[in-house]
Amino acid sequence: MSTILKRCLLALPLWLSMTAAQAHLAPGDTPPDFLGNTRAEDAVHVSDMRGKVVVVTFWASWCHYCQEELPSLAGIQKLVSPQQLQVVAINRDDRDTFLKLNRYLAKKTPDLILTFDPGAVGKAYGINGIPNTFLIDRDGKVAYVHTGYGDDMLDGIASEINNLLARPTQASAAPSP
Repeated sequence: MSTILKRCLLALPLWLSMTAAQAHLAPGDTPPDFLGNTRAEDAVHVSDMRGKVVVVTFWASWCHYCQEELPSLAGIQKLVSPQQLQVVAINRDDRDTFLKLNRYLAKKTPDLILTFDPGAVGKAYGINGIPNTFLIDRDGKVAYVHTGYGDDMLDGIASEINNLLARPTQASAAPSP
């Protein structure tokens, strides 16, 4: 057996344990509540948006696909009332870059909530690359997960958002006694 193959086999258990520790959230999972802090240091939580469809996207300034995705999500947010839908864009750059970008993006995408993640939020969500987008239903459960972005995905994402907007919350769907 070659030395490289032996090393790979020895490293496999470590890799598997690291992968399991950072497992991606799946539909039906309850996502971590904390979504980072805004430029004003306000904490943002999924639980504060219960009753809304929440789109959580992880992005960075150097990510070409993220630069395509953010304006599309901002356009969707602009079409839907913030009482029904909220897009939260979690920046993975360093803090200084986030603060510079935030001033610019706040003017271009005023309806988005922009937060900063030094790493803990992404780790809790199992982020290994970007963009990563999670659609969270009105009851606070992950409904859809998208890794990467391409213009060909936009219609599907918009359809999923419309599907979630059409569904009532579990609490309002339950028959009253």
